[in-house]
Amino acid sequence: MKIVVCVKTTPDTTAVIKVEGGRASWGETPLVINPWDEYAVEAALQLKEAQGGTVTAISVGGEEARIGLKHALAMGVEEAVLISDPGLAGVDPAGVARVLAAAVQKLGGVEVALFGRQAIDDDSGTTAAQVARRLGWAGLTLASVIKVDGGSLRVERAMEEGRQVVVAKLPAVVSVVKDYGSPRSPSFLGIRKASRTEIPTWRLGDLGIAAPAIGIVPEELHEAPTREVVCEIITGGSPEETAEKLAEKILGERQK
Repeated sequence: MKIVVCVKTTPDTTAVIKVEGGRASWGETPLVINPWDEYAVEAALQLKEAQGGTVTAISVGGEEARIGLKHALAMGVEEAVLISDPGLAGVDPAGVARVLAAAVQKLGGVEVALFGRQAIDDDSGTTAAQVARRLGWAGLTLASVIKVDGGSLRVERAMEEGRQVVVAKLPAVVSVVKDYGSPRSPSFLGIRKASRTEIPTWRLGDLGIAAPAIGIVPEELHEAPTREVVCEIITGGSPEETAEKLAEKILGERQK
């Protein structure tokens, strides 16, 4: 079975985004593999162990995207591909989905493409579904259990209302939630192997995509306006007295 897992490099979960010079900035926050994508990598490796085959990690971004790919390699993924191009500056989720779908097609023979539920930096959570639409494959989201049965994929979805079991024919796109199980930690040998692995870079031209059709670049961002809030505690000798004071306060404010 040929499996692809799509990963993203994001700021650490403790990061606070700021606007500097009209652009979003994470400051000097360390970059890590998107935590949701670790579950997708774990799912990909378990599928390979159960069915045989290979796992390839793909990421879209600049040189920093190699951090997420190296982490996936250290966990046990065999190969990795970085898609990096100046035309990707400011790419939106729809543009990323178009690039990833083209990369999956370029690899050829892929039966399952796995994603984390969402990325912690933009939280759009739409990329997996958009890739499925681009490829014309079944899109199975929020997967907590994944099983292959011949040419079909059986997924148990973790939803707020409960669990839902769906079955689709391969090939398919699947997004994974943390209920799938704890991701394995990279081993020492895996980390050494990842540090030595050469990760090829594909450009947009290699995928047959023109840069102007990739996404939307925001002209300028602004900090949200701040508002000063004053807290006033109203007390009284009894609940009735406190309620009366509160009512007078509210009515007085409305008359201003």
